[in-house]
Order: sequence, then C-alpha cells, then structure tokens
Amino acid sequence: MTEPQQQKDKIKVNEHIQKLDPALAIIVESIRQIILSTDPEIGERIKWNNTSFYYTGEMPPFNPKEYKREIAVFNLHKGRILLVFPSGAKIKDTSGLLEGEYTDGRRLAYFTDLEDARSKEKLLQNVIREWLRTVEK
Repeated sequence: MTEPQQQKDKIKVNEHIQKLDPALAIIVESIRQIILSTDPEIGERIKWNNTSFYYTGEMPPFNPKEYKREIAVFNLHKGRILLVFPSGAKIKDTSGLLEGEYTDGRRLAYFTDLEDARSKEKLLQNVIREWLRTVEK
C-alpha cells in the first residue's frame, strides 16, 4: 500500500474513533496504539465498518477472499470490545487471549475496559507477532 493511501486511511480511522462514545474511544485508541507499535509493517484502515489492521509488507499474489493480509478488526457493538482475527486459527496462542474455534478460522480477543486492555498488551503483541511469522513473504 502506498504512503499517501496509508495517510488517508489513518485520517479515516481517526475520524471513525472520534465518532465513538468518548469512554469507548479511549479504550479503542489504547488497543490501536498497542497493535500499531508491535511492528512497523502493520497498517490500519476502515474495513467492515470498523478499524482494521493489516500487514503492509510484500506478499506473493493471492485470492483477496483469503484475507491473508488481515490481522484483526474491531467489532464494537453495544459497548462490547472485540478484536476479530479473521485467520486467527493459524496462530498458536497458549496465553488464552484468543477465544473461539470457528469453522471459518477466526478467533476473538475480548476487552472489558482500559485496565483490561493495558493488562493484555504483551499478550496481544505476542499474538500479533506470531501471526506475522505465519505470513507468506
């Protein structure tokens, strides 16, 4: 993805977060910064009507419906904060952060509040690093 496009995406993400309930926005922003600080090849954009995070590095061609670039996307509904990892089944998570055994391969991370998000920072970064190790480059 080009640098100008990444800047446009960042602006859209900022605008999206600013529209959230202020208490929720603080938690989302904290998780966002945890994810983005994990690796310089993580980008962000609005996808599926929420902030999503993806791998920005080089990859061989693939079917876009395989979601090979997609790391995680927020699911914010009725004050609930979920991070959905569309291909989370490929991650070896022994910490218990990721939950669910869905047939489509997704796994979920739940966050209840700012303290919970901060307490899970290292776990979340470890899961993302493990995801990045599985990327075909």
